[in-house]
Order: sequence, then structure tokens, then C-alpha cells
Amino acid sequence: MQITEISASGLKREYKVVINASALESTVNQKLETIRGQVNMPGFRPGKAPAALIKKQYGRALLGEAMEESVNTALQKTLEDNNLRPAMQPKVDIQTFEEGKDFECTIAVEVLPEIVPGDFKAIKLERLVVEPGDSEVEEFLTRLSEQQKTYEKAERAAANGDQVVIDFSGSVNGVKFDGGTASDYPLVLGSNTFIPGFEEQLVGLKAGDEKTVTVTFPENYGNADLAGKPAEFACTVKEVRGAGAVVMDDEFAKRFGLASLQELKDNIKRDLGQEYKSLSRMKLKRGLLDQLADQHSFDVPPGMVELEFDQIWKEISADKARLEAEMAEEKKSEDELQAEYRKIAERRIRLGLLLSEVGRVNNIEVKPDEITRAMVEQARRFPGQERQVMEYFQKNPEAAQSLRAPIFEDKVVDFIVEMASVTDKPVTKEELQKEVEAVA
Repeated sequence: MQITEISASGLKREYKVVINASALESTVNQKLETIRGQVNMPGFRPGKAPAALIKKQYGRALLGEAMEESVNTALQKTLEDNNLRPAMQPKVDIQTFEEGKDFECTIAVEVLPEIVPGDFKAIKLERLVVEPGDSEVEEFLTRLSEQQKTYEKAERAAANGDQVVIDFSGSVNGVKFDGGTASDYPLVLGSNTFIPGFEEQLVGLKAGDEKTVTVTFPENYGNADLAGKPAEFACTVKEVRGAGAVVMDDEFAKRFGLASLQELKDNIKRDLGQEYKSLSRMKLKRGLLDQLADQHSFDVPPGMVELEFDQIWKEISADKARLEAEMAEEKKSEDELQAEYRKIAERRIRLGLLLSEVGRVNNIEVKPDEITRAMVEQARRFPGQERQVMEYFQKNPEAAQSLRAPIFEDKVVDFIVEMASVTDKPVTKEELQKEVEAVA
């Protein structure tokens, strides 16, 4: 077997592999001897068929097996002899594959770059700190009580805050559209769950009243066929219901499986604190990644960048309205927007390779129990289907392993943050949300 490097440019390497015909023939003959005792051919006792006949029938397939094994051996030898770490699956291009002749192919591989992490102790980060106060707990309680409201039938005109049970049928230019019709729909007036202007036109109506509501779909409406278009909804009010008062006491807390109102408040304060910490970490992590991106510059495998870009662009171009809106907002052509997203793809790959290298050299690993916990957390997002979700992960190892990447990334980020200089900065909830929105 001869392996010769024929080109080396940046992170791309290409090798020519020549496997002598006699070596392939020898491998084929060994395989023939292996299967000879298992082959049954008409006119011959089991295992007694002549090698020439067996070769005539199975030789081509065995030659293919021998070629595949030889290519795998050549690929492994190429990587080991040249100390290469492939970034992606190498590409094999067969040049000559004919019985009796030398087998020739080329192996093209993109390799991982040499990465030298910077001095993480020189990184300076700011951690935003928010302590939830009593007013925020009370605000959350108020929202919670709104969700727990009960409604009772009222023999009067509907007012804001009331629930009306309606039948409606929507149309645009006299033509009904999908999703525009419903019966016995409970709608709380003032909840802003319907198209702007819809709920206000039902205020003052009583049970039995009919009204044609006229509205215009927002320009950014999810259905592009309806966005910006005027519509009419023929509505019939079947019932008006008034909201009952919700008393904030221990009995209210028991609806959530808690013993007292104070325990409910304590739990809300704890959960708000965890939410603020999560948002703060998001901001901290983005700040860290920005600094890492600025401090590290190395070539990245073009194939990895192209795959990442293709995924990003596929998501964007799938929504034509979104793509056109972004082009208009950025005042860029599609080609200019693609160039911008290709840079984003390159940044993502570079940061991913950097974090991977930091994890590798510092022996940062994701343990099986951490993946199991992630699987359980995923299952909890689908109440009533937890068992099916867990079974899906158990039957699909690749899906389970997909949970590894974010865990690994978070562990490496934590490792770097531990070495960085981090300053805590107390802020309000509003300031934290504004900072997070700015980097979203």
C-alpha cells in the first residue's frame, strides 16, 4: 500500500492511495477460503465446490469487501502516520477499481486547527445580580390569581374583565379562511388574546346579541396570507359570565399543593430568584463568548462552516416573509445577508472548537448521570408523556447524545468563568431584562 500526500492547503489535506492488485487478490482468496465451506452449489457436495466456480460467482462482491477494508485501513493509517485529527468524515474518491489492476483512490480530509487558548485569568466579566422583592412576589401572585379566576353566568351586558361565550365565523373579502370559525369559545374581554380591536367591539353586548366585528390583521401576523388584510367576524354572544373574587389566603395556596400562603410566597420568591440567575448567566455567558471570539483567531474547517451556514440559512429562508422583512430592515441584498450569516456560522464554529479544545485538554467530561438528568428534564416538558419521551431517548442513542453538547458547553464555560475576574453588579429586574434583550 502506497500513501502519498498530493496537496496541503490550510486545513485541507489530500492523499493518493495505491493498493497493489496482488495484495487485493490475496485478500479476496483468503475470503474465498473462509466462505468455501459454507457455500452450496448445484452438483457439488456442501463445501466441495471448486474455488474457481465460487470465485466466479462471489468474486466481485468479495473484491468490493476487500477494497472497502483496504480503504478503511489506508484511511486509519493516513490519519495516524500524519498525526491528523479530522474535523469531518474524510471523503474517498475512487480513481481505479478493476479486477486485476491496482486499486487507486484519493482521500480528502479537513483537519482540526491547532488551538492555543488564551489567558482566561485576564478576562473581566460582570455578573448582574437581582434580588426579588416583596412587590415582585405580590405582582406574581396577582397574575396567578387572574389565572385562577372562576366565572359565573351574569344576566347583563358584557364589560371588560368578563368572559363571553361566543360563536364566530371570520372571512376576508367574503371568503372564509381556515381557523377563523369556532363555537362556544370562551373569551375574556380585555385579555388581548384576539386580534387588536376585536374584544373591544363585544363590550356592551348581552346574551343573544349578534354583531359583525371588523378588524385588520397585523402586518406581522403569523399567517402571511392574512397579514395586513381587513376581515369581518360574524359573532353571536351565547353567554356573559362575570369573574368571581379570588381571596389570597391559605386555601388559595392549597390549590397548588402547599400548606399556607406564606409557603406559596416563599416558593415564588425562590423561583423568581432562579429565573433571574438564569437570565444573568445568559448575559454573563454572552459576554464571555464575545471576549473569547475577540481574543482567538485561527482558521476553521471550511466544510464545518458551510454545514453550519446551510443550517442557519435553511431556517431563515424557510420563512419567506421573515427573510424579506430582514432584508428590508437591514437594507441588504440576499447575497449580502448570506455573507453576514456565513460570518456568524464561522464565529460559532470557531467558538465551538475553542470550547471543545479547552474541555479536551482539561479532561472535562459529561457523566452518564448528567445525561440521564437532562433526559428527565426533557420528559417533564411533556406532562403525561414522560414515559414515551424516556423510551424515545433509550431507543435512540443519538438523540440522547444530542443532550451532551449543551451540558459540555456549560461545564467548559463554568471552568473558564472560575478563572476569570467576575464582578457582581446589583441591578433591577427591568435593567436585567433590558440587558438580556440587547444580546438576544
